[in-house]
Amino acid sequence: MTGGGRPPGLLVVGDVVTDIVARHRTPLVPGTDTEASIRTVPGGAGANVACWAACWGHRDVRFLGRVGADAAAWHKENLVRAAVLPHLVVDPEAPTGTVISLVDTGSGTAERTFLTDSGAALRLAPADWTPSLLDGVGWLHLSGYLFFAESSRAAARAALGAARARGATVSVDPASAGFLARHGPDRFLDWCDGADVLLPSRDEAELLTGLPRAADAARSLSRRFPTVVVKLGGEGALAAREGEVRVRMPAERVDARDSTGAGDAFTGAFVASRLAGAKLCDAVAEGCGAGARAVSRVGARPALTVPRDGGGQT
Repeated sequence: MTGGGRPPGLLVVGDVVTDIVARHRTPLVPGTDTEASIRTVPGGAGANVACWAACWGHRDVRFLGRVGADAAAWHKENLVRAAVLPHLVVDPEAPTGTVISLVDTGSGTAERTFLTDSGAALRLAPADWTPSLLDGVGWLHLSGYLFFAESSRAAARAALGAARARGATVSVDPASAGFLARHGPDRFLDWCDGADVLLPSRDEAELLTGLPRAADAARSLSRRFPTVVVKLGGEGALAAREGEVRVRMPAERVDARDSTGAGDAFTGAFVASRLAGAKLCDAVAEGCGAGARAVSRVGARPALTVPRDGGGQT
């Protein structure tokens, strides 16, 4: 804890993008129209995590990311309104990243498919990083998307090294099974070396290990990272340490409207809860609660309301 008994700060380094969410009830039909409800909302895995951590009651949440001049003011405003302190680097050349999220509301799980233009997000550079961002910070969270481009990977590694030198906890969310497959699971694991907490989805965990069951994948990964939390979507989550599964938590049942950002919500609430002193099992439960709240609304961010006191119900 920092002076006054408040938890130390959280710094999230990652992507901030503009999400175009298209919710369609009937299958997409090539060559013609498909009716959909379409909204433009702020997104990006890293920025989403920061907003959910603030929503879950953490009072010192900071975010570092790179945007284009086209939407920098809008994204800054949305982060500030979510009680996140933004450190946004404005790219002089590239536009803000854009993700088109196709959400099949007729599937029952509101499963989404992404079309991604990373834009400025993965142009984050080592020069954008300064160790002073860690002043007062006890936890650094890195969005896995940063590791999929040379420049942003160098920035992420610089941040990870600086956090380790200061004794801060470091967590990483692998972010994308598609990008993991393209760049190679072994290379990604090497890039994340030194992290304390890994928070993959089921698909990402199985891809990273080559094992067909989430529990086995978690056990394997926990021999490399001290804590591994695997997000299982509608089946909840599990956590492993030292080669053993220590927590299994069911999901909360809700009517799913949009699964975009559910994993980010889980991560934000989990980290906020751990910073507030929650036990591992309680933090996983809080993550499941945030994920349920996320899928019950459209968009990847929490509603802009006054943050709750404390670190969630821990």
